[in-house]
Amino acid sequence: MNLFQEIKNYFPVNEQEECDKTQMLQCMIHNANYLNREDKIAHFSASVWTVNKEHTKTLMVYHNIYNSWSWIGGHADGEEDLAVVAMRELQEETGVANASLISREIFSLETLTVNGHIKKGVYVPSHLHFNVTYLAEADERETLVINEEENQAVKWRSFEEALRMPEEPWMVEWIYKKLIERTPAV
Repeated sequence: MNLFQEIKNYFPVNEQEECDKTQMLQCMIHNANYLNREDKIAHFSASVWTVNKEHTKTLMVYHNIYNSWSWIGGHADGEEDLAVVAMRELQEETGVANASLISREIFSLETLTVNGHIKKGVYVPSHLHFNVTYLAEADERETLVINEEENQAVKWRSFEEALRMPEEPWMVEWIYKKLIERTPAV
Protein backbone atom coordinates (compact mmCIF):
# COMPACT_ATOMS: atom_id res chain seq x y z
CA MET A 1 0.00 0.00 0.00
CA ASN A 2 1.30 3.49 -0.78
CA LEU A 3 1.41 6.43 1.62
CA PHE A 4 -1.63 8.15 0.10
CA GLN A 5 -3.72 5.02 0.63
CA GLU A 6 -2.37 4.51 4.17
CA ILE A 7 -3.35 8.05 5.16
CA LYS A 8 -6.69 7.81 3.36
CA ASN A 9 -7.49 4.58 5.25
CA TYR A 10 -6.36 5.96 8.62
CA PHE A 11 -9.23 6.58 11.05
CA PRO A 12 -8.69 9.92 12.86
CA VAL A 13 -9.07 9.80 16.64
CA ASN A 14 -10.05 13.46 17.10
CA GLU A 15 -10.81 16.73 15.32
CA GLN A 16 -7.12 17.67 15.08
CA GLU A 17 -6.39 14.48 13.14
CA GLU A 18 -9.45 14.87 10.91
CA CYS A 19 -8.32 18.35 9.87
CA ASP A 20 -4.69 17.33 9.45
CA LYS A 21 -5.59 14.23 7.42
CA THR A 22 -7.57 16.42 5.00
CA GLN A 23 -4.59 18.82 4.67
CA MET A 24 -2.19 15.94 4.02
CA LEU A 25 -4.32 14.35 1.33
CA GLN A 26 -4.84 17.72 -0.39
CA CYS A 27 -1.10 18.33 -0.36
CA MET A 28 -0.45 14.93 -1.90
CA ILE A 29 -3.04 15.49 -4.63
CA HIS A 30 -1.78 18.95 -5.58
CA ASN A 31 1.96 18.67 -4.96
CA ALA A 32 4.11 15.95 -6.50
CA ASN A 33 7.10 17.06 -4.39
CA TYR A 34 5.47 16.42 -0.99
CA LEU A 35 8.17 13.96 0.16
CA ASN A 36 11.06 16.39 -0.30
CA ARG A 37 12.14 19.26 1.90
CA GLU A 38 12.97 21.27 -1.23
CA ASP A 39 9.29 22.22 -1.02
CA LYS A 40 9.72 25.19 1.30
CA ILE A 41 5.99 25.46 2.12
CA ALA A 42 5.13 21.95 3.33
CA HIS A 43 6.54 18.43 3.16
CA PHE A 44 6.25 15.10 4.92
CA SER A 45 8.12 13.97 7.99
CA ALA A 46 7.92 10.90 10.20
CA SER A 47 8.13 10.48 13.95
CA VAL A 48 8.34 7.57 16.32
CA TRP A 49 6.70 7.48 19.74
CA THR A 50 9.13 5.13 21.44
CA VAL A 51 8.07 3.42 24.65
CA ASN A 52 9.85 1.09 27.05
CA LYS A 53 8.84 -2.58 27.36
CA GLU A 54 6.43 -1.76 30.23
CA HIS A 55 4.84 1.09 28.22
CA THR A 56 5.33 3.50 31.12
CA LYS A 57 8.06 5.74 29.65
CA THR A 58 8.86 7.38 26.34
CA LEU A 59 12.19 8.32 24.80
CA MET A 60 12.62 12.06 24.24
CA VAL A 61 15.30 14.38 22.89
CA TYR A 62 16.03 17.99 23.70
CA HIS A 63 15.72 19.34 20.16
CA ASN A 64 18.15 22.07 19.04
CA ILE A 65 15.78 23.88 16.66
CA TYR A 66 12.73 23.84 18.94
CA ASN A 67 14.71 24.36 22.19
CA SER A 68 12.33 21.92 23.80
CA TRP A 69 11.93 18.26 24.69
CA SER A 70 10.24 16.33 21.90
CA TRP A 71 9.60 12.91 20.46
CA ILE A 72 11.91 11.71 17.70
CA GLY A 73 11.48 12.31 13.99
CA GLY A 74 12.73 13.79 10.76
CA HIS A 75 12.23 14.50 7.06
CA ALA A 76 11.00 11.93 4.54
CA ASP A 77 13.66 13.12 2.04
CA GLY A 78 12.00 11.27 -0.82
CA GLU A 79 11.27 8.04 1.08
CA GLU A 80 7.59 7.05 0.88
CA ASP A 81 7.87 4.34 3.55
CA LEU A 82 7.64 6.67 6.53
CA ALA A 83 7.94 3.78 9.02
CA VAL A 84 11.48 3.27 7.69
CA VAL A 85 12.15 7.01 8.06
CA ALA A 86 10.88 6.98 11.66
CA MET A 87 13.08 4.06 12.67
CA ARG A 88 16.12 5.58 10.93
CA GLU A 89 15.57 8.84 12.81
CA LEU A 90 15.28 6.95 16.09
CA GLN A 91 18.71 5.42 15.59
CA GLU A 92 20.30 8.65 14.28
CA GLU A 93 18.95 10.88 17.05
CA THR A 94 19.30 8.53 20.05
CA GLY A 95 21.70 5.72 19.18
CA VAL A 96 18.96 3.14 19.85
CA ALA A 97 19.55 0.37 17.33
CA ASN A 98 17.38 -2.47 18.65
CA ALA A 99 13.92 -0.91 18.75
CA SER A 100 11.03 -2.53 16.94
CA LEU A 101 7.77 -1.19 15.60
CA ILE A 102 4.77 -2.40 17.56
CA SER A 103 2.85 -2.07 14.29
CA ARG A 104 3.58 -0.74 10.81
CA GLU A 105 0.19 0.99 10.91
CA ILE A 106 0.05 4.74 11.40
CA PHE A 107 -0.18 5.59 15.11
CA SER A 108 -0.92 9.30 14.77
CA LEU A 109 -1.18 12.15 12.26
CA GLU A 110 -0.31 15.78 12.88
CA THR A 111 0.51 18.96 10.99
CA LEU A 112 3.45 20.63 12.73
CA THR A 113 4.60 24.20 12.29
CA VAL A 114 8.32 24.80 11.95
CA ASN A 115 9.54 28.34 12.61
CA GLY A 116 12.28 29.84 10.47
CA HIS A 117 15.75 28.86 11.67
CA ILE A 118 19.38 28.43 10.64
CA LYS A 119 20.49 24.89 9.77
CA LYS A 120 24.09 24.21 8.75
CA GLY A 121 24.59 27.95 8.19
CA VAL A 122 21.59 28.33 5.87
CA TYR A 123 18.27 30.01 6.68
CA VAL A 124 15.28 27.66 6.48
CA PRO A 125 11.97 29.56 6.18
CA SER A 126 8.93 28.76 8.30
CA HIS A 127 6.97 25.83 6.87
CA LEU A 128 4.74 22.86 7.70
CA HIS A 129 5.61 19.24 8.41
CA PHE A 130 2.87 16.80 7.52
CA ASN A 131 3.90 14.28 10.13
CA VAL A 132 3.08 10.59 10.41
CA THR A 133 3.89 8.97 13.75
CA TYR A 134 4.57 5.28 14.40
CA LEU A 135 4.72 3.38 17.68
CA ALA A 136 7.90 1.52 18.64
CA GLU A 137 9.23 -0.30 21.66
CA ALA A 138 12.82 -0.26 22.91
CA ASP A 139 14.84 -1.48 25.87
CA GLU A 140 15.50 1.49 28.14
CA ARG A 141 18.81 -0.11 29.19
CA GLU A 142 20.22 0.35 25.68
CA THR A 143 22.99 2.95 25.53
CA LEU A 144 21.76 6.38 24.44
CA VAL A 145 23.86 8.66 22.23
CA ILE A 146 23.36 12.39 21.76
CA ASN A 147 23.43 13.50 18.12
CA GLU A 148 24.81 17.01 18.74
CA GLU A 149 23.79 18.16 15.27
CA GLU A 150 20.14 17.47 16.16
CA ASN A 151 19.78 17.55 19.94
CA GLN A 152 21.38 18.39 23.28
CA ALA A 153 20.07 15.50 25.36
CA VAL A 154 18.36 12.11 25.11
CA LYS A 155 16.45 10.66 28.02
CA TRP A 156 13.68 8.26 28.95
CA ARG A 157 10.80 10.15 30.57
CA SER A 158 7.74 8.94 32.43
CA PHE A 159 4.51 9.86 30.68
CA GLU A 160 3.86 12.45 33.40
CA GLU A 161 7.28 14.02 32.73
CA ALA A 162 6.63 13.94 28.98
CA LEU A 163 3.66 16.23 29.57
CA ARG A 164 5.66 18.65 31.73
CA MET A 165 8.95 18.88 29.82
CA PRO A 166 8.07 20.45 26.43
CA GLU A 167 8.00 24.24 26.06
CA GLU A 168 5.24 24.15 23.44
CA PRO A 169 1.75 24.09 25.05
CA TRP A 170 0.09 23.12 21.74
CA MET A 171 2.31 20.02 21.47
CA VAL A 172 1.42 18.93 24.98
CA GLU A 173 -2.32 19.49 24.62
CA TRP A 174 -2.85 18.11 21.11
CA ILE A 175 0.00 15.70 20.49
CA TYR A 176 1.65 14.23 23.60
CA LYS A 177 -1.61 13.72 25.52
CA LYS A 178 -3.03 11.91 22.49
CA LEU A 179 0.06 9.73 22.07
CA ILE A 180 0.04 8.75 25.75
CA GLU A 181 -3.69 7.97 25.71
CA ARG A 182 -3.26 5.79 22.61
CA THR A 183 -0.28 3.85 24.01
CA PRO A 184 -1.58 0.35 24.78
CA ALA A 185 -1.13 -1.02 28.30
CA VAL A 186 1.06 -4.08 28.62
